[in-house]
Parts: sequence; C-alpha cells; structure tokens
Amino acid sequence: MILQALKEYYDRMAADPESGIAPEGWEWRRFLYSAEIDENGKFVQFHELKEERENRQIGKLFLAPALGEKKGNGIKANFTWENIEYLFEIPIPSKAKPEPDLGRVKDQHMAFCEKLRTLQGNSIKIVALRHYNVDDLDRIQIMRDPLWEDIRRSNQFIALSMKDNVNTGWLPIFTDKEVKKAINDARPSKGANGYCLITGEKSEIVRLEPAGIKGVKGFDGKAERTFVSFNQDPFCSFRKEKNLNSPIGKQAAFAYTTALNTLLNEGTNQNMLIGDASVVFWSAKKTQFESDFSFFFKEPYKDNPEEGTAKIRNLFEAPITGGYLDDDSDTKFYVLGLAPNAARIAVRFWEVGTVSDFAGKIRQHFEDLEILKPTSEPRYYSISKILKYIAVQDKSENIPPNVAGDFMRSILDGTPYPQTLLQAALRRIHSDAKNRVKPVRASLIKGYLNRYLRAHPNQREKEVEMGLDTEQPSVGYQLGRLFAVLEKVQEEASPGLNATIRERYYAAACSSPVTVFGTLMRLKNHHLAKLDNKGRTVNFERLIGSIMNHITDFPSHLDLHEQGRFAIGYYHQRQDFFTKKENDNQ
Repeated sequence: MILQALKEYYDRMAADPESGIAPEGWEWRRFLYSAEIDENGKFVQFHELKEERENRQIGKLFLAPALGEKKGNGIKANFTWENIEYLFEIPIPSKAKPEPDLGRVKDQHMAFCEKLRTLQGNSIKIVALRHYNVDDLDRIQIMRDPLWEDIRRSNQFIALSMKDNVNTGWLPIFTDKEVKKAINDARPSKGANGYCLITGEKSEIVRLEPAGIKGVKGFDGKAERTFVSFNQDPFCSFRKEKNLNSPIGKQAAFAYTTALNTLLNEGTNQNMLIGDASVVFWSAKKTQFESDFSFFFKEPYKDNPEEGTAKIRNLFEAPITGGYLDDDSDTKFYVLGLAPNAARIAVRFWEVGTVSDFAGKIRQHFEDLEILKPTSEPRYYSISKILKYIAVQDKSENIPPNVAGDFMRSILDGTPYPQTLLQAALRRIHSDAKNRVKPVRASLIKGYLNRYLRAHPNQREKEVEMGLDTEQPSVGYQLGRLFAVLEKVQEEASPGLNATIRERYYAAACSSPVTVFGTLMRLKNHHLAKLDNKGRTVNFERLIGSIMNHITDFPSHLDLHEQGRFAIGYYHQRQDFFTKKENDNQ
C-alpha cells in the first residue's frame, strides 16, 4: 500500500510539467563543486557551486544521472559525477579506513572511466568524456588548486564540467542536451522479468533499489539508506536473492524511490521532523490542505511566527468559509513517518484517510489542547514544543523514542493520546521544581484526560474545562486547587521566599496527599496570622472552606489520571489568581 501510494504520487507529479520531479534514470542532487576538463579530457580547475540558504552554504541543485541501483559495498560508478577516489584515483583516509585500499581505489577509477567510454556521440563534450583518464591527469596540478583542501576535507561528490560558448566551465557536463541523450542511450537493460507487485504488470525486476533514500533524520548527513531490502539470508525465501523476494519492476521501483526522495528533500514543504520521526505527507491530487499540513504541527518560522497561526485559524474556519474546498471531498491523504534503524529505514506510522477526515481530527486535537494561559504564550502549541517540555531538562534530544510517532498517530486517528505522554508530563512536573505546571504541560494533560474520557465514558467523571471549574468532582482537581491556594497564602505572608511549598511538597502532595496535607494545613494557620490585611485573610479562609467541601478526606494515593487532574486544578487556580490580579490592576 505504501509503495503503491508513492508510485501514484510520482505519476501525479510526472504528469505536471511544472513539478520538476526527476524523470526515470535521473535524480535531483546537490553539488558543492565541479571539476572542469578541457576538450582532451584533462583537468583544468575546480569551481564552487554553493548557494546560500538560511545563513548557511549548501550545494547547488541539479538533475543528475542516477546510478539505477543502490551502490552498497560494490564498485559501481555514476555517469560524469563521483567522489574523489572515483574521479582522480586519489585515496582519501577516513576514521573507518585510515589506510585506504589502493587497489580498490584504482578499480573504482577504472570503473568510472569505462562507464564514460560507453557514451556514444561525436560532440566535443562526449569525446572529451571518452578521453578522460587519470593516467593523463596531473595529480600535482589537482592538489595545487586553491579549492583542493576544502574539497578533500569535505569529500563530497564532484561533477565534471566543461567550457563552451554559453557557460564559463562550472556547469555540470550532464546538463548538456547531447550528453543527456548519450547517458540515457548507454543504460544497459539487465535483470529477470516477472510480475511487479506494485503494478501487477510484467516488467524487469530490480535486485536492488534504484536509489538510496536521503533525508531521513538520524542517519549520517551523506548516508543513503534502503527502504525495501533483503540483505541477510534469513530474510530470503525460495532461494531468491536480494529484492527478488519482493518483485518490483524497474519503472515502479524508480517511481517510489524518486517520490520518497522528492518528499524528503529539504527544499519542499511536504516533510517535517516530529521527535525522531521524519514525516512526509501528500494527497492523491493537489490540494491546499497538502500545502498547509506541516504548519499544523511544526514550530512557526522565526521570521514569520504568525503564519502557522493563520493556517490553523483557516482550518477552524474551513467548514464555514470553505477555506479548504476539499474538506467535503473524498480526496485521499497519506501521512508516512520514517525513522532510522541500522542499515534500513523503519516505518514509524502510516496513516491513510481523506482530507475532510484528517482536517476534522486535527481541529479536534487543537480544541482538546485549548486552555486559559498567559498572553505571552503562543495560541497553538506545535507537537515539537509539547514533546520538548515533557522531556528531561526540556531538551529535544531527550524526547523518549516512539512517543512522537504514537502522538502523531493518535491525532490523525482521533484516538486517546498515548499514556506515555501523561507519564512523561507528570515526571517532568515532579522534577521541574521551579516551574512545575507550565501552560504547555497543562494543555497536554487536559487534552489527554478529555480524549480518554471521551473514549471511556464514566458517569462519575467530568471533562476538564479550559479554565477554573469550582464544581469539578475530581478529588485530585480539588486537591490541586487547595495546594495552589496554600502556596498563595504563603507567598503573601512571606514575600521573597527562596523556596515555597511548591518546591518542597508538590511531588508528595500530588502522589500521596495524606502524607503532607496535614502539615500544610497547620502551616496555613501560621501564614494567615502573618497577613496584615484581615479582609484578605477572611477571603482565603472562605476559599479554602469552599474547596474542602469537595474533599471528604486526604487520599493515601492518587492514580495517574488523578495526578493529572491535580496538576490541572493547581494550574487553573494559579491562573485564576493571576487573572484577578490583572483585572484589579486595570
């Protein structure tokens, strides 16, 4: 199903002349440098192909000839572009191989030259390529080039280039029209024929994927990984080798790998990082929802923070305004989450639905997270921000594995959030003595509790409101309110304290109320006696009394859900204090 959907996306893009998707046998690839040769195939100089993006330099994007299969550990050369060892027979030591295999380096270069000699044609550029050989190159001249040290250090792929009447020698030679045709004509047809499991048609079956998958976060930046592979004997059946165990036709394999690489390309708006999962998404036909989807979940751009908010506002207003014309259609929409896993790519989640289904479930997600909060807080929280503030030390790199994928899946399925989110939020509240219940944590806990209650109705329980709910039947919620009031009494009685009961007693009060609330209630009397404003003392006593009307006794233990309600009750009561103070000041 995944491969079929990816092939359909490629077919959709290939039918659009403005899409720019790579045709069969080609791929979009970035190059930092080109190596200019003359009409005799001899090295002239290096050229930089860098371009600026977000205050950093990246390679320039070109449509380059693809190898046609994953290189793996074998010696397989690309047409007209390769690394330093293939191009110049100059060994480059690495951490993995501090002493390069000189014999292998020589074989790599010969494979590159032999591939160039298969090009047919009489143009100046094609003849120059056929003449190209390291034996005719002056390695001293190559290593004296001003760019050599940067090239050697980066060890990036380099494209051969050549001067003509149009350009100055930096443009890769594979961009020439006649060279393109020669490369297409030189591709050999190999492999057994069989029925493709994607198309159902008889086709040449590929043994390896035609291109490695690039852009999945978590792998080495230059790494190309496999999506479908059988690289160990235990994975194979009926004495079949490699991908013959999963027969995919040559054209279909190129289509799905090209589609996936296109979606993962950093220049597109159809991918985002959620935790450790690289998420790509697309629809069966071009829709506005497809263009806006990433804005619903990712952090807003620093230079335009309101753009994401505007997209979410359009999502809420769509049923009324028709902002997304496909909201009422049956247009298929696909969401694929990928994560690194040794030599291959793991599928974290795969969601299929319609535009209208997903739009409704995402709206519900944001409604569930709505809570009263300070004006300094963003109106909507991204998934990344939520996960960051439930991770250890509020650091993204400490987000527990699999949590992001489970969170995303629950949003798109409209199911309760994973319990691991509640557990992580409560652990972070217990450990964060300074801040405790931040608005983003309260928002997540409120959403979790309400979605769980919706899926598991209970007559004795009530959904958590956006703001303070004095009639909430949950004892945990009322205990959280009580703790917030006792903390407020202490703050007003002894302003400027280095540590309040929040730092010292919150964790125990939240999990085992009976162990600390007796002490806190006795301390409360001492703090109230220190207040100069007797009217304020009476107001606090009335508030404490109204809360105690909902509490028959202090429980010995609160389960996870009641601990969550404790956090919400504490947060709501604190927010109510701040709101009243702002109103009094106004």
